[in-house]
Formats: sequence, structure tokens, C-alpha cells
Amino acid sequence: MCKLVVIDDNPTDHYIMQRLLHNNYNCQQATYTFDGRLVLDYLEENKDNGTMPDVIFLDLDMPQLTGWEFLDKLETFNADAKKNVRVHIMSSSIRTADVFQSKKYACVNSFMTKPLSRDLVNQVCEQANPMKNTA
Repeated sequence: MCKLVVIDDNPTDHYIMQRLLHNNYNCQQATYTFDGRLVLDYLEENKDNGTMPDVIFLDLDMPQLTGWEFLDKLETFNADAKKNVRVHIMSSSIRTADVFQSKKYACVNSFMTKPLSRDLVNQVCEQANPMKNTA
């Protein structure tokens, strides 16, 4: 099963993601946070012990550490990490400039517009499932 982290400042979006992940056999371990700095700290503390997340769903528009700032720091982290973390941006933005900017980051796998669908979330979890990728 994949390890997933959701970074979003909106509690309603956390709830929606919880509902989308309900009974998802590919991703039964999910962590939710409002602050990307906590995730960056966790990644730094655990980069050598195998407890890294497989996927991060990231909102861009957040008050303290924006999604863009998070991505900048994650790119630096991934350059030295044994395992690169995959990011899927989930945004209510439909700005084309945001999509193009997201493609500049090697860690970004996709740009999804909210609200997300169960099928889309299931697809991301299935692709990130380490058990599936080693079989």
C-alpha cells in the first residue's frame, strides 16, 4: 500500500479526500496537514529510515508556506534523497500559467483541478503503490 500525504489549508478538502480514499486498497495510509513545513521537517528527519511518503497531494494557494515554496524546498531535498517523493498538485486554479509553472518541477507528476474524482485519486494511488511496482 502506498503512503500518502495531503497538504491543504482547507479542512473541507481534507474531508473530501478522506471520502475519496475510503476503501481504497492501494492507499490505506494517509496523513493530512495544513502546513507543508511539517512535511518538509518530517522528510528531512526520516530520509534514511524508509518511512518516506510515496505520494503528496499538494494545494498551491496556502497562507504560510505556499505550494510553490514547498516545491522549491522539495526539489532541493529530492536532489540528495535516496527516494524521491512524487507530487500531484490539486488546485482550484484553472490558470494555465500554474500548469506550465508546475512542469518546471521534476517532482510534480500531475496537475489536477479540484474537486478531484475517486477514479483519479485511485489511479494515482495505484501507480504509486510500491507493492505493485515491485511485483
